[in-house]
Amino acid sequence: MGLDKVRDKKKTKMRNRYIYRASILLILGAALAYALITNLSGEKDTSHDIGDEAPNFELTQINQFNDEEKINLSELKGKGVMLNFWGTWCPPCRDEMPYMESLYPEYKEKGVEIVAVNLDQSKLKVEQFIKEFDLTFPVPHDSREEVMELYGIGPLPSTVFIDPDGVINDIVIGGLTLDRIETHLKEIQPE
Repeated sequence: MGLDKVRDKKKTKMRNRYIYRASILLILGAALAYALITNLSGEKDTSHDIGDEAPNFELTQINQFNDEEKINLSELKGKGVMLNFWGTWCPPCRDEMPYMESLYPEYKEKGVEIVAVNLDQSKLKVEQFIKEFDLTFPVPHDSREEVMELYGIGPLPSTVFIDPDGVINDIVIGGLTLDRIETHLKEIQPE
């Protein structure tokens, strides 16, 4: 009989371990399901889609003169706006900058503004980049990534084209060619 008691004791321990492990897995599964449901249905989604009004922001511009000029999107209402998100470390971003610069003077006269929101941490790197590419369009600095989050931007470069009424006309993820940039600028040009 002593052997039967030992077997029963082992079976009881195994069953208790099984119940304990199953309970832990059930609790973890419930917590995971709760987290997924909360994140998917929460109101934290800040991304905006084509047809939405472009959210306003204000950032300090980086320029060669080191002045503290502010860029405020609402002040550009009535103009088309190419809002480009980029970083100095991003090869496709570097590739499209000369295209943007070559089109800027012509389209600025036609009522389109190019605003290149930089996401680097170092202001000095951005200043060097602006000098290297001789950029003349506004380059506001979003080192805290607040505007990036406001627009729900992921990979860089990403570009939001905004019409003169302040409505998002198109969103492009990835680098742009000269022809594609010009096509989009024509679409947001005021009439």
